Amino acid sequence: MAAMRYLHTMVRVHDLASSLAFYCGVLGMVEISRKEFPQGRFTLVFLAAPEDASRAQGERAPMLELTYNWDPEKYGEGRNFGHLAFEVDDIYAICARLEASGVVINRPPRDGHMAFVRSPDNISVELLQKGEALAPRDPWKNMPNSGQW
Repeated sequence: MAAMRYLHTMVRVHDLASSLAFYCGVLGMVEISRKEFPQGRFTLVFLAAPEDASRAQGERAPMLELTYNWDPEKYGEGRNFGHLAFEVDDIYAICARLEASGVVINRPPRDGHMAFVRSPDNISVELLQKGEALAPRDPWKNMPNSGQW
C-alpha cells in the first residue's frame, strides 16, 4: 500500500479575528502561515499546536486550516466543517484503488495534484499528490466532477 500522511483539517470561519482569538489566544495554537487569494476572495490560515509548531514550519505536522471567505455566507453545521487532507505518494494509484472499492471520486485528479472523495459518513476527504503534480493521464484527465466534494 502506498504511503500516506495526514496533513490538515479545514473549517470555515465567519470572523477570522474572533476565530484566531479563540484558537490562538485561548487554546494556544500557533499561526504557521497565512495566504490570501484575492481572485477567489478568501484567506487561508494554518495553525498548529505549540508542540507541533516547529515541525509544522516545514509542513511535517498536522495542522488546522481556517478558511475565511470574504463574502458573507451562512454556514450550517456540516458546511462549516470543510475536509480532512492527506498527502499521498501516487494520487492516481490511490484513486484507482478507491474507485475499485466502490468509492465515488467526487473531484477526480485531473491535474495530477488533487482529488476529493467522501467517507461512508459523508466527510469530505482531500487527497494531495506528494511533491510535484503528476502529468495528467487517462481516465482521470477528462473525468467530470460527481456530486459535492
